[in-house]
Amino acid sequence: MIPADILQAALLGFGTGLALIVAIGAQNAFVLRQGIRGEHVPAVVLICALSDALLIAAGILGIGTLIEAAPAVVVIIRFAGAAFLLAYGILAAKRAIRPGALTASEQQGSLSRKAAVATVLALTWLNPHVYLDTVLLLGSVANSQAGEARWWFGGGAMLGSIVWFSALGFGARLLRPVFAKPVAWRILDGLIAVVMFALGLRMAFGA
Repeated sequence: MIPADILQAALLGFGTGLALIVAIGAQNAFVLRQGIRGEHVPAVVLICALSDALLIAAGILGIGTLIEAAPAVVVIIRFAGAAFLLAYGILAAKRAIRPGALTASEQQGSLSRKAAVATVLALTWLNPHVYLDTVLLLGSVANSQAGEARWWFGGGAMLGSIVWFSALGFGARLLRPVFAKPVAWRILDGLIAVVMFALGLRMAFGA
């Protein structure tokens, strides 16, 4: 039988992890879009969950102190991430406003496996908030747990990430009937563009 303190740490990690990732953001918007299209979903979900696991483990191991000691690195990541988000937002805006100006592939928003993997990696690792929230915050909370409970907390947070991204990526297919009409895709791309622009500008100005 699992000791009560261990189970409590795991559940706390699960809830804390979900609280940090269940929000409208660039990564979630991309996973949702790929899920609705049914394109490379297993690869996208796996990368998101594995990335979170690596970042959570890094936080527990104390890598957060290195990040705090090298703020210039976070600044570089911040500007690179902002540039990527703004560029992605421009493409989404073009699909929403003038689909006729794009190629057939761009109108449909199809991505090759390589492009999808590169995009989700960029959306994940070029986001400075990932290092602040996942590495520093989750790492700090995890290390406040006694003994091995910190790793149970981390395991719970990793499980939360797996559950969320799997539900978002694979569950998005339930929305496909809604997106059978081209106008629905234009609306979604418009919303994605707004999210990307807002996050990109916020990131660029250090908010």
